[in-house]
Amino acid sequence: MTVSYIFKENPKFLLIYHFVKDIFSLVKKELRFWSSWAEKAPDSVLAKQAFDSIQRKTFHCLGGSIYALYPGTERETMIEFIVAYQTISDYLDNLVDAADVQDEKAFAQLHLAMTEALDSEAVVSDYYAEYPYQEDGGYLEHLVRTCQANLKDLPSYPVVKKSLIELASLYSSLQTYKHLSLEEREKKMLSWIEPHLKEYPNISAWEFAAASGSTLGIFCLVAAAHRPGLTGEEVCRLKQAYFPWICGLHILMDYFIDYVEDRETEQLNFVQYYKSILEREERLVLFLKESTQHARYLTYPKFHQTVVEGLLAMYLSDPKTQIEELRGGTQALLSAGGITIQLLYQMCRVLRKKEVL
Repeated sequence: MTVSYIFKENPKFLLIYHFVKDIFSLVKKELRFWSSWAEKAPDSVLAKQAFDSIQRKTFHCLGGSIYALYPGTERETMIEFIVAYQTISDYLDNLVDAADVQDEKAFAQLHLAMTEALDSEAVVSDYYAEYPYQEDGGYLEHLVRTCQANLKDLPSYPVVKKSLIELASLYSSLQTYKHLSLEEREKKMLSWIEPHLKEYPNISAWEFAAASGSTLGIFCLVAAAHRPGLTGEEVCRLKQAYFPWICGLHILMDYFIDYVEDRETEQLNFVQYYKSILEREERLVLFLKESTQHARYLTYPKFHQTVVEGLLAMYLSDPKTQIEELRGGTQALLSAGGITIQLLYQMCRVLRKKEVL
């Protein structure tokens, strides 16, 4: 029995089947376009960072492109936006992670691209004004303008615009502070996070930080804006489901699979702040349950539930979860997720062996 047969014969997996079969090739086509542009940057440092961010983080664009299948979206337009916006995110992450740059002003200036890309009326800033390398041949500006062009004619863009920029601002603040020197980053991050926790009393500072680091809420709101008549109430429900729960689950899982590697290389990892393995497992399971519960009350609940289940299955199928220290958490999440996630997990393992993921 083939993987494609199982996907097609089980309605629950039909979305995932089309995701892998129809969307992946379109995403890779877009990435080839941006790769060819990245290589032409006059500054060799920026060219390398731009090209490497695409080659090493293709997974991010592939994962986010699930929202091209959101009901009512124009598929190719949505893929163009997702790839451009996620490429901005991944490129800037490379730039602020550079060992020879730890400048808060430079990081904040670069990340204006994240908010301006979501404002169709914004005038493009000089993103490299504080950064030591500047000649990218128009690469970052073109990415930003591509996003702006995709948004301006969406039927319900005005309804989601404020929420989009709020989420992007949180992301930008996180990226600005978390890449500072080891001596100052925790203090700066906590100073930024603590005022926000009044709105989110059920999560920790580091769980808030994790939720801030996801672009899934942005992709979801943009996808929803393709449909005329989107209401403010629907936007509010979407935002509450994604932030902090689905976005938090996304990034906590990203840090979970990198936990051992990050500890050995002294990289910041939000999962490391849990006091014990048991607390880590309990909190990850809580984020899974809250994500699933909130998804039930959204328009198109099955879509959002599939996103949650697919996200978990993709991360847990990563070979890094087989490290002994992570096996308990992996099994706890698979058990809590139920039969659907367990089956998707097995499918993802097969796809990884076939090098589709």
